[in-house]
Amino acid sequence: MLETKIIVEKKPKLRKPICVIGLPGIGNIGRIAIGYAVSQLKAKKFAELYSPYFFPFVMIHNDMIHTLKNEFYYYKSSKQDIIFMIGDTQTYDPKGHYEVAGKVLEFLKSLGCKEIISIGGFGTGKVSDKPKIYGVATDQSQLKTYKKYDISFNIAGKIGTIVGAAGLMPGLAKNYGMQGIALLGETTGFPIITDPTAAEEVLKILRKILGIKIDLAKLEQKVKAMHSFIKKLEDIQRQAVEQIKKGKKTEELKYIG
Repeated sequence: MLETKIIVEKKPKLRKPICVIGLPGIGNIGRIAIGYAVSQLKAKKFAELYSPYFFPFVMIHNDMIHTLKNEFYYYKSSKQDIIFMIGDTQTYDPKGHYEVAGKVLEFLKSLGCKEIISIGGFGTGKVSDKPKIYGVATDQSQLKTYKKYDISFNIAGKIGTIVGAAGLMPGLAKNYGMQGIALLGETTGFPIITDPTAAEEVLKILRKILGIKIDLAKLEQKVKAMHSFIKKLEDIQRQAVEQIKKGKKTEELKYIG
């Protein structure tokens, strides 16, 4: 595989779909929230994304090979159809971020998607019992629509940049005829700490935006089940980053699953 590729199992027929993206990041808020939504709604997987810009290893998980990938699911609701994108990883290379974002946005456009919502984290260094959810939109018209959902758009002086997919996906969406918004859950920002509290606050808002019913009672239990896998993945990725920074070639990197 020489380029980022999306493999479609069966292209679904969707009605005015909106896409919600949750990839690993600060507090793993997006990955937790959207992974839980996919599980609770029993959304159907229809495509996988692989990229040479993902870390060059496979994991041994539950005695099986697990290849790093991003996945696309769909769910048909009474309000509008929903595409969920989740994944094991983001790319480790700036060029890779743009290539993956471009491939994803082209794919979503082909599915008739007109709007994307990316989920990320906003590290504050403090623990909050009720984390705020901040929003950054690409169009002024979105502010009127989303302000009623307890999203704070008052971010001047708080957030300067959004690194990775949570920022690039909505940021580039306009180039593909789509609107984009990033929802950022307030979290401590400490490494290797997943934040189910912030993920829960995001899900409460998404339930209203998307018009879906999700029981949040099992969220903590789901996070505990995911935690060992996420921690293992992050540990290996950190080792890879450290070795790459030291100038080692990727073929010299060795991993034990």
